[in-house]
Amino acid sequence: MTSRTTALGQAIRYALATTATLAALPAFAQSGSTASPTNLDRIEITGSRIRQVDVETAQPVLALSRMDIERQGFSSVSDILQNVTAMGTPTISRANVLTAGENAGGTYVDMRGLGTQRTLVLINGKRLGISTSGYQDLSVLPVSAIERVEILKDGASAIYGSDAMAGVVNIITRSNVSGVTANVYHGQFSEGDGARDRVDVVAGWSNDRFSATLALEHSEEKAVWARDRGFSRYSNTDRHPTEGWTTTSQWGQFTGLRGPGCTVAAGCGYSLNRGADPTKPGNYHLTDPAAFTGDTSNTNDQMHLSYPIKRDSVFFSGQANITDNVRFKTELGYNKRSSTRVTAGYPLASNTLGATGAAGNMSIDSYFNPFGNKNGYATPTSVAWNRRTWEMPRESTSELKTYRAVAAFEGTFDLGERYFDWEVGYQYSKNELTQHTTGNLHKQRVIDAVGPSYFNNATGKVECGSAAAPKANCMVWNPLVPYGVQNPYGLDGNQALQDWLFPAENATGETTTKNWFANLSGSLLTLPAGDLGFAFGLENREENGKFIPDALAQTGATTNLAAGPTGGSYKVKEAYLELNVPVLADLPGARELSFNAATRYSDYNTFGDTLNSKFGFKWKPIDQLLVRGTWAEGFRSPTINDLYGGGSQTFPTFSDPCDSVYGSARSNSAVRARCAQDIANIDTYRQLDSTNRPTSGSSAASPVAFTSGSNPDLLPETSTSRTLGVVWSPTFISNFNVSLDWWKIRIDNTIVSDSSNQILIDCYEQNIESRCARFSRDPVTGIVTGLKFGNRNAGFAETEGYDMDVSYRLDTDYGKLSTSWSTTYVSSNINRSSNDVATVPTTTNGIATNTGIGFRVRSNATIGWDYENFGVSWTARYYSGVKEQCLSLPNHPDECSDPGVYAPWYKGARNYNERGSVTFNDVQVRYKLPWNATVSVGANNVFNRLGPVMYTKPNSVYSYSGSFDIGRFVYMQYKQSF
Repeated sequence: MTSRTTALGQAIRYALATTATLAALPAFAQSGSTASPTNLDRIEITGSRIRQVDVETAQPVLALSRMDIERQGFSSVSDILQNVTAMGTPTISRANVLTAGENAGGTYVDMRGLGTQRTLVLINGKRLGISTSGYQDLSVLPVSAIERVEILKDGASAIYGSDAMAGVVNIITRSNVSGVTANVYHGQFSEGDGARDRVDVVAGWSNDRFSATLALEHSEEKAVWARDRGFSRYSNTDRHPTEGWTTTSQWGQFTGLRGPGCTVAAGCGYSLNRGADPTKPGNYHLTDPAAFTGDTSNTNDQMHLSYPIKRDSVFFSGQANITDNVRFKTELGYNKRSSTRVTAGYPLASNTLGATGAAGNMSIDSYFNPFGNKNGYATPTSVAWNRRTWEMPRESTSELKTYRAVAAFEGTFDLGERYFDWEVGYQYSKNELTQHTTGNLHKQRVIDAVGPSYFNNATGKVECGSAAAPKANCMVWNPLVPYGVQNPYGLDGNQALQDWLFPAENATGETTTKNWFANLSGSLLTLPAGDLGFAFGLENREENGKFIPDALAQTGATTNLAAGPTGGSYKVKEAYLELNVPVLADLPGARELSFNAATRYSDYNTFGDTLNSKFGFKWKPIDQLLVRGTWAEGFRSPTINDLYGGGSQTFPTFSDPCDSVYGSARSNSAVRARCAQDIANIDTYRQLDSTNRPTSGSSAASPVAFTSGSNPDLLPETSTSRTLGVVWSPTFISNFNVSLDWWKIRIDNTIVSDSSNQILIDCYEQNIESRCARFSRDPVTGIVTGLKFGNRNAGFAETEGYDMDVSYRLDTDYGKLSTSWSTTYVSSNINRSSNDVATVPTTTNGIATNTGIGFRVRSNATIGWDYENFGVSWTARYYSGVKEQCLSLPNHPDECSDPGVYAPWYKGARNYNERGSVTFNDVQVRYKLPWNATVSVGANNVFNRLGPVMYTKPNSVYSYSGSFDIGRFVYMQYKQSF
């Protein structure tokens, strides 16, 4: 809420008005005018460029003060914003360690669950720099530099341009600081991990002509490992610890032979007896798939649950009064962010190494082949093999350096009795990215390493090739030597072999934003109800970007995901006009009635021009009641990666409708019939997971790489948003305020990267023939192969709901009591990724899937008490329950509450499980010490609650939602002012 009549609104108004007054005083002094307090108090609120006295606007704006931020106890901007009830969970987050590519390692915000790229982030009203994919990384912002955060929960493309479809986050930095404040923060989870430390210093100095503020910050957040939490310790949590283990393990195995115990025509897998000689055929046994005691591995043992991040930030803001009515202002920022993600060693299968399935087999002439020519086997043969390289977990370090500079001249002038504000300036942002990756194998080197080899009597070593034709630049490897065994031809402790098989890969990226801008605002004339205000502005913005994967990745030479380079640019010229028209004032039934209108013209050199407008109204029938509403058009232009991105390989998680256990073909005869056209063994067909084993749940990562790409013919997304709300501040209850806002956002012509999931659903469940041409299936196993998907304009997304905010403050002889309650209720959330109007839209409201989660209700309630130097606050954060597809009705019927559910968007029945709600509680106690210091101690999730298990892994790679707390976090903060 940002009503002038609310406690929060008053706090914002006073803070903003003070800053505006200090800045404006010299200008008015020179002009010789005698200005009223109304003119001096003019401020700019997020969502409008018109400076005005009243902070009540037609659109809903939530403001978080610096005090609000400090009392939450969170150490990063993303954590602070994630707890706003209007926010969804970003797809790319610290909970999703398998994320690859340019944006991995950053932290982002996702308003209304409509996607990170549809929420615009500003710093002091100017855009935050973006990646080639349009992501704005919040980790570049130092918490210590923030004065407040204003969150516009409405579309604002008419004011700010592209991307402001779901809303706008405007981060206002500190200025006019006097003195020095130092802060030390330390916290960790009660399990003893995930420590977070922050040290910052903010210093400021000012006089009548000059002011400067400098913020320095260092922060570090340590890792949390998946093995240290029950919900992430195993694939299907510690409820089912034996499920999800893989026989592509650190013990290694050969496959495809018919030895003792094998009853499969295609051959079986065999693993080495522990401690035995791997070159002897008799030392192998039929691979035991048992968990814990078998020849399997639990990949979660080597995975981050939350990866570590380091940040170093410098932020400077300064203002110099050149004359009494002309000022120069500047912002300079530098940030270095480093994050490292660790995932399990690569699950290498020899049949994936070359163009033919046998290219990577252990050669019949390999010195190590127990069934080859060298080891006395009756019928020598090459052998296929599997091995997870447990000795070399995959590790990716992402380092992002961000530079930001804003320089502007601004001032005021008067014409007659009218005052005008002007601003002319330039913004420059630059992101420099480097990514260093290890743990992926060089395919050709592996083929050579398991190829022909011999024992060289002269050197006393096994070497590549043969005595007659030795192979240079090659090292031999025996993948059947298990993890933990010291062997000159194994990986354990063999640094030289590791360096040769696992070459480091380095990717680089760079994006720049250049923006010239000019703004003018003031009042055109005085109407009976007040001044007709206006704002007019011009912008000329250029975005350049590139992301260059390592040459090995570009050629697909390693087991890393193959990706081509991305590079391109676009330019946009824009002009906007905003009007604020007061119609009625101080009349019965119309204490105030005003209208706001804005329009923005944008001309892109990529797709052409677009015009987007916005209208709003504000009506006060009585002084205590405000009625407000808006209608706004919005757009999102295609990003550099959308238009010019290089194709990349990916191993997506998806659900195959043809799976005979979990797929819709099991219960839907029409789907089954369509699947039978492509799969011969439809009765027994099983989708395979990344380890080439039948899936143990409704979805799994693909065992073969799919390909995603870009589209230079993309058009912008378009949106329409509507809001209607009331703000009530009754006179009979002092300091009590309540607001209720209805909102609805529809996005058309959505730019969708498509998905393997949606392509298969459209083909088999929706019977859209054109979608079936996007993939092929393996003629033997039937699994999906060769699937290609790219960006396209298709379908729509629409969401609707309500925001309610309540606040109350009571002053007593025993201190100040304060309460606040914010709730977001989503009544509808639907989408369709196809242009086929006959396709019934899919609802995501109250549903958890592997692509996200739709909470119907999120609610935060805070109670605070401050008495003299002592203060305490308590916050409860509520997430409503959802449904997800059952893990397995046959195997776990007790975890399938709603089997056989039918829905209009789905042809057939699915089995769903109700997952309950969860509430996390936070507490903070603080005390002001006599030497101008404050000590705060607190705990987030003080009761150590965990959210419900979610096997669909929404916004996560574990059976748990990425939205939820992962344990009790205890912290202490010391702040010293000088």
